[in-house]
Amino acid sequence: MTVPDLASVLSDVRGRRVFVRADLNVPLDEGQVGDDTRIRAALPTLRKLLAAGGRVVLASHLGRPKGQVVAGLSLAPVAERLEALLGRPVRFCPHVAGTQAEAAAAALGDGEIVLLENLRFEPGETANDDALATQLAALADVYVNDAFGTAHRAHASTAGMVPHVKRAAAGELLMAELQHLECVREPERPLLCLLGGAKVSDKLSVLEALAPHADVLAIGGAMAYTFLLAKGEPTGRSLVEPDRVDEARAVLDAAERAGRRVLLPQDHRVAAEVAEGAAVSEVTTIPEDQMGIDIGPRTAEAYAACAREARTIFWNGPMGVFEIDAFAGGTEAVAQAVADSAGRSVVGGGDSVAAINRLGLGDRIGHLSTGGGASLEYVQGLTLPGVAALES
Repeated sequence: MTVPDLASVLSDVRGRRVFVRADLNVPLDEGQVGDDTRIRAALPTLRKLLAAGGRVVLASHLGRPKGQVVAGLSLAPVAERLEALLGRPVRFCPHVAGTQAEAAAAALGDGEIVLLENLRFEPGETANDDALATQLAALADVYVNDAFGTAHRAHASTAGMVPHVKRAAAGELLMAELQHLECVREPERPLLCLLGGAKVSDKLSVLEALAPHADVLAIGGAMAYTFLLAKGEPTGRSLVEPDRVDEARAVLDAAERAGRRVLLPQDHRVAAEVAEGAAVSEVTTIPEDQMGIDIGPRTAEAYAACAREARTIFWNGPMGVFEIDAFAGGTEAVAQAVADSAGRSVVGGGDSVAAINRLGLGDRIGHLSTGGGASLEYVQGLTLPGVAALES
């Protein structure tokens, strides 16, 4: 990688304004931060810049306000939580750009920080509008991108403003993400890729990329039933995408041509509906009036056995509807197996990370990625606009 890291700018930030694009897109609960994981992830970069005397102009998006000011999506509560975590004052500017934001940035002293309002209140953010990009760039001398979760988006704050600043670098979180995911692209083998989730259509491109790349591709979640349908196996009332059967079959064929293995569920936890208290059965053949909602114990053990042998593991997506205890067994078994593995492990996607954290296994995973979509695009070899901007 040719991305300049944080160390390349730290010695030259004292007295300079540093625009930090972070990913502070956290859930809010009645006006308070419900989960501060992403805020904590941004702390190492912020602390180093502030300790070096940088004047930090911090920016992020929150939710999808679609270019409109939405009171419930203000970053004001994030500023309060960040202040508590940093242990120093965090000013809040209720504007994204323009004279008010410029004044807020100009008022900063060495080692001080201001958080701008939600970037996506401005329609020019997601449109990568050059006028907005120029305004944002005017707020700082140095640019640091630490928002891996949005690095796959060509937005004004992730890509558009970079050519307008004097110096640019990746923050510690972004650099760590790239380094860990690079080990999936160039893995120590055998490489096990565990993919789950609801629809083949949501992950078709990464399935196509990983099928000939991974030594073993293990598929769970509802999308596994489209693959079983492609193989002519009964799927009952399971969620399937009949219009994706040909693509699923092509993924299986690509893996076979490359000499790779694709593992599909051998047994299932089924019920007549996805609901708490539903009557659950474990079967090898799905009855016509039932739906597969989780992988069964034999499948979970087969996937776990592959995890024990793997030297590199990439996991994205749950194995079943793990939010309901009766259908959490497959996801929990996979999470435990990944944690027990002696190989390098990378887990991406909100649901997979949530399962890991719910089981208290976070400190036994090599890397918990903060960017589900970005991580999927990176491991399949796609260019991330936010990274490409730093490279250039």
